[in-house]
Amino acid sequence: MRKILTIVGPTAIGKTKLAIKLAKKLNAEIVSGDSMQVYREVAIGTAKATPEEQKQVKHYLVDSQSVFDSYSVKDFVDQAQAAINEISQKNKLPMLVGGTGFYVNALLNQMQLGERHEENSGVAQKWQDYLTSNGAEKLWQCLKRKDPEAAQKIPVPNSRRTLRALTVIERTGKKFSEQQKEIKPRYDYLIIGLNSDRQEIYRRINLRVEQMMQNGMLREAKFVYDQRTDEHQILQAIAYKEFFPYFEGQKTLDECVTKLKTSSRHYAKRQLTYFRNKLPVTWFDPLNDLNCEEKILQKVEEWLNE
Repeated sequence: MRKILTIVGPTAIGKTKLAIKLAKKLNAEIVSGDSMQVYREVAIGTAKATPEEQKQVKHYLVDSQSVFDSYSVKDFVDQAQAAINEISQKNKLPMLVGGTGFYVNALLNQMQLGERHEENSGVAQKWQDYLTSNGAEKLWQCLKRKDPEAAQKIPVPNSRRTLRALTVIERTGKKFSEQQKEIKPRYDYLIIGLNSDRQEIYRRINLRVEQMMQNGMLREAKFVYDQRTDEHQILQAIAYKEFFPYFEGQKTLDECVTKLKTSSRHYAKRQLTYFRNKLPVTWFDPLNDLNCEEKILQKVEEWLNE
């Protein structure tokens, strides 16, 4: 089974910096496991590796799509598999790096994602029409009736995931939650998790938001705001919708920046919860352990030699 090294952790913990260091030492190339870094029109709010960083180690699935493209977790898995194959053919180690837990899990394990077959297009369209006519709340209520366990794990506003769950249920005749439990590994993977003191992570998140503002975050958010009439995936990204009240004259810029910091901290907490509950992660503290990188390298080499 093909080996793939994975680096996960909450936002602002330093995944990119460490991944580039490790990639150089391990003859690896990086596949982004972030659901928003695929979009080339946005970079600041998605915290992509800088052009300089990408020159040091080849990155895949960064700037590969337009925000105007339809893009799903199924698309991500297909493209990531192709990237991993390409990296492996060069006798390099594929390294998956990112903070979107569901995307990482879907790639590493053979999860039911509701593949796009012609015979399923009508099912998907039926639920899409229902969403358009009735809204996200009623769509979610449909899922709650069919699969309460799945509904409990999907936020009401996340209509994209609700649509996927309902489509899979109707296509297979099985509960979506049950299918998620029947996953099998797609790769021989090692997951390295980065974490540290919560308050230190929160401090780094607040600092990152301030740096984003200095780098032109508001212009990028205005671009996303101008596209809000269409259901683009980027509208779900943290760092953009928090500024919509400012553009509409409902809140001050400082209030929106404060909201972004709060949303980012909450997101980091959700990330950690997902990684701890859904994936077999070996944790390290890159902020307080001076020997962290050395320990990770030792762990990786042991795994590579198994």
